[in-house]
Amino acid sequence: MSKSPGRSPDPAPGAYRPHVAARRPGGRPSVKPAFRVLVHHRYLELWNELPSRVGLENAQQFWDHVAMTPGEPPKVGTSSVMKGKHAAPKWPGYSKTVHYEVTGAGRIDYQFNPRATEGVRGDPHGVVKILTIDLSSH
Repeated sequence: MSKSPGRSPDPAPGAYRPHVAARRPGGRPSVKPAFRVLVHHRYLELWNELPSRVGLENAQQFWDHVAMTPGEPPKVGTSSVMKGKHAAPKWPGYSKTVHYEVTGAGRIDYQFNPRATEGVRGDPHGVVKILTIDLSSH
């Protein structure tokens, strides 16, 4: 995927911050997102490959969904809240794990918090953390 001129390389994770910004595939959104979308650094390379693996439109639809309405059913595609102990929130204030089907190509699991206070400023803001990306057929 080619980068925009002047665009900095992928952000580096901090010593205790394994999640980094998951940029919107294909460029900036037309409206400011309600949630900041983060991906675990282990999946950053796969995240960057997402448009070539599932198509730009599908990748954008996922990002737009989690950046705006992660707790609602997606307008396109399917999602479900996972059950069992693996679905439990990993951090205080976060949702259970949501399992999003990315076409027939695989799934992306995430959790979200509409009022996370993580970060340098500690101000409440929406955060989505992508936990896993699995693009193998199940």
